[in-house]
Formats: sequence, C-alpha cells, structure tokens
Amino acid sequence: METEKIVKMTPKDFFLHIAAIATLYISAISLLILWFQYINVLFPDQLEFYRDPFSGAIRFSIASLIIIFPLYLFLTRYLNQDVRRNPEKKNLSIRKWLIYITLFVGGVTVVIDLIVLINTFLGGELTVRFILKVLSILIVIGGGFGYYFYDLKGKWEMELKLAKIIGWIVSLIVVVSVVGGFFIIGSPQKQRDVRLDHQRVGDLSSIQRQITNFWQDKKRLPNNLDELEDPLIGFIVPVDPETQDAYTYRVTGNISFELCATFKQKSISDPKVKARLEFGFTDANWTHGMGEECFERTIDEERFPPLLRELPIRR
Repeated sequence: METEKIVKMTPKDFFLHIAAIATLYISAISLLILWFQYINVLFPDQLEFYRDPFSGAIRFSIASLIIIFPLYLFLTRYLNQDVRRNPEKKNLSIRKWLIYITLFVGGVTVVIDLIVLINTFLGGELTVRFILKVLSILIVIGGGFGYYFYDLKGKWEMELKLAKIIGWIVSLIVVVSVVGGFFIIGSPQKQRDVRLDHQRVGDLSSIQRQITNFWQDKKRLPNNLDELEDPLIGFIVPVDPETQDAYTYRVTGNISFELCATFKQKSISDPKVKARLEFGFTDANWTHGMGEECFERTIDEERFPPLLRELPIRR
C-alpha cells in the first residue's frame, strides 16, 4: 500500500503560498471592479446621482492588475514547477489549507451570487446591468474555483500544455480589460488635461463671484482683475494653473463682462453621459470646447442689487 510522503514545510514555502493566494484575491477583486465600472459606463443608471464613479476605481484596479497580476502568474508558475520537481510538496499543509479556503470562499460567493440573481428575477427587477455584473462574478470566481478544484487533483502537473493555455487566456483577458480602461478614462496626459480644465472652470467661477460682489459693493464693474485683489478677505486673483498666465477679462457693458480661458479638452455637460469621464461633467454655464473659450455674463440687478450704505451723520 502506497502512502503519501509527508514533507516538512519551510518558511519559504509558507510565504510563497501566502503571497500566491493574496495576489490571486487582489487580482480577482481588481478585475471584478474594473468590469463593474465598464458595465456602469455602457449601461448607466439614470436614477443614480452624479458621483465620481471611475476616477479612483478604474485607476486603482488598473494599477493593481499591472503590478499584482504578473506577480501572481510568476508565483503560481514557480510553485507549480516546484511541485513537478518535488511531487511530495503537493501534500504541504499550507498548500492544501489555502486551496480549500479559496474553494470555500469561491463556492460561497457563487452560491450567494446565484441566490441574489434568482431573488432579483422573482422580484421583477432584472436589468442588463445587473445580469452582466452577476455573470462577471460567475466568470471570475467560478473560473478560479474550477482551476483550484482541479489543482487539488493534480491536473495541472500532468497537463502542462493545458495549464499554459489557460494561463495565456487569462492573461489576455486581463490585458484587454486593462487596455479598455484607457478608452474610458483616457491616457494619463488626458487625465491631467481634464483636471487642469476643471481647475480653470473653478477659477473662472471664483472670479465671476468676486466681480458680482465688486459690482454690488461699488455699483460698477472692475476695470481689470487687479481691482478684485483684497487682502482683507484674502482673495487673490487666480491664474491659469498650467501656464500661470492671467485669465482674460473684458468689460462689454455697464453690467456685462466676458471671461476667457484656454482649455485642453472638451467638457461634458449632458447629464446622460456625465459619468463617462472623470471630472468631465461640467455645469452647463461653463460648457467649453478645446482651445480658447469666452463666457459672456450679465449681472441681474434684481437678483444682485447694490448694497445699501448708510451715509455718515453730520453734526
């Protein structure tokens, strides 16, 4: 009767297996978050209030996959090769414990996913967006469950070619998912341009507010932006965050003026597509294209009447 050979676990074995499982969990979660955000983009929920849904989520998921997923592949390949060289290592307690825990977590997740799907279906609240998210969980978690289920049976030690094919397929899926993120959030340079444009809009809004206050206080428009400088309230006229050039200001009438800035990207003002680009959603009053854009403003004297001042009493 053949008995399994007990092999002593070394600190190296312990930390390699822990690292492999940790990178697996991080990669799976990051991939799911990425897919969920793609689904939110393709099938936006009009009942959702605007929030910055993609900026942190997509960037962090892409960064995690770029760093963690290759590390997971390396560790998994190294451990599989180690088992092929030393077959007795497949009986390491740490290996079996971590695989069984992974199978347990994956199995519970899939069961809960299916329960939620059926419950939602019975409640008549199924949407394409919801179904795609459920399928995403089934694909990612179910795929991981299947891989490690057969790993316990020693399938990948015996079928090296099939293991490599699966590795290439999963890698391709991750690469496509990561590349897809750049079509949504844009390149790093585009993200920088969008943030700078967002700052420009904020600067113009601040200047406009100060001009209105100036008119209410003095009943005239400032001749130039320098007149808005006020050390008492701590207001300093902002300049372009990139070029440090002053924004253009022109008086066009007794109560009308114009503010201009040069933008790098086109803004998004349509609420139906507001969630497609981080920081891209702009109030309709500040909708802008690429290049120099001027905004004409007229002060409403009824909404912003001049401030009444008490005349000093002569004695």
